[in-house]
Amino acid sequence: MVNVIGLGYIGLPTALMLAAHGVEVVGTDYNKELVATLNAGKTTFKEQGIEELFATALQKGIRFTTEYQITDTYIISVPTPYDKFSKKVDACYVVAAVQSVMEVCPKGATVVIESTVSPGTIDKYVRPAVEKNGFTIGEDIHLVHAPERIIPGNMVYELLHNNRTIGADSKQVGEKIRALYASFCQGQIVVTDIRTAEMTKVVENTFRAVNIAFANELAKICRHDNMDVYEIIRICNMHPRVNILQPGPGVGGHCISVDPWFLVGDYPSLAKVIDESMKTNDSMPDFVLNRIYEIMRENNITDISRVGLYGLSYKENVDDSRESPTIQLIENQQRHLAAPIKSYDPYFEQNIVPNQYHNFEEFLADTDLVVIMVNHNQIKENMDKLKGKIVFDTRNCCDLPGTYRL
Repeated sequence: MVNVIGLGYIGLPTALMLAAHGVEVVGTDYNKELVATLNAGKTTFKEQGIEELFATALQKGIRFTTEYQITDTYIISVPTPYDKFSKKVDACYVVAAVQSVMEVCPKGATVVIESTVSPGTIDKYVRPAVEKNGFTIGEDIHLVHAPERIIPGNMVYELLHNNRTIGADSKQVGEKIRALYASFCQGQIVVTDIRTAEMTKVVENTFRAVNIAFANELAKICRHDNMDVYEIIRICNMHPRVNILQPGPGVGGHCISVDPWFLVGDYPSLAKVIDESMKTNDSMPDFVLNRIYEIMRENNITDISRVGLYGLSYKENVDDSRESPTIQLIENQQRHLAAPIKSYDPYFEQNIVPNQYHNFEEFLADTDLVVIMVNHNQIKENMDKLKGKIVFDTRNCCDLPGTYRL
């Protein structure tokens, strides 16, 4: 049996995928309400294919509880935030989960940490916590790092098809966990040491963050001298060795917007390019807010409450608002003590920000300037409803005449 600890955006799909492929799984989370929802047969977030996967896992006998189980294999998938000042990873949730596992696990159990951590985190925080408990690593307990590599909006497909990395102290333990993930993973599964596994996951997301920052910086440069950044990128990308990404209103989610800071925190004198890239990405919500003020002045709009932000999630077609650029923009705007800016997102039924609308037509009726922050399918399929509105498109998805862009 596998006990999956933490049933959020990563832990739940992983638990469901294992169960759906014949592995006996018990999912554990401290959140009683979340566990009750799952036990009632309902998923806790929207995701393509998750309902079908959930139904299959239930048929195969997956169970959910707030209690840690006595078993030989644990998968820990809990949050790993970072300290906003030091930029270092906060491993408290991982350590707490490992300590709870040690209260019940039998001798020789394997603990797999899926949570993304900075290189050396397991050495610095997890091993000392295990040894302090009197456990001998490699005998009483085995540690493994198997960082997730999936994206909201395409989780089910990527769990099945993406390559994986397994970091372990011994080849034997690594191969055992490789076989566990191979029960569903059709991609290549590489076995390496723990620190290498930690580093590769952070580097993957840092690579993406740096490339996004380059596009965002281009957008700022082009805006400064009134050039079309999208046309410039389009032409540059015709070069066979150039592939510039598209700029946007900011970077959200728990991976690209967080993980690179781990390297900045641990290597402040070395990670200079990464540091500047993250600052560039973090500055984009303010850049968009300033563009909104410019467009308002140009169109004689004096009331910020007549501006509406479309999209609260951090990316299209998901209900994931973690590190959302839109929410960051709203928080920045509120510091100006102005009337709260409007917002709407079809994926959020409950209020998560002030002045949030839940009906698309009402949102449009009360808005003069529509700011497209997220290119959900809904807005792409209803562009005709924006005719007559002033449109500021931060995602380059609207082709209506007169549309403002980054």
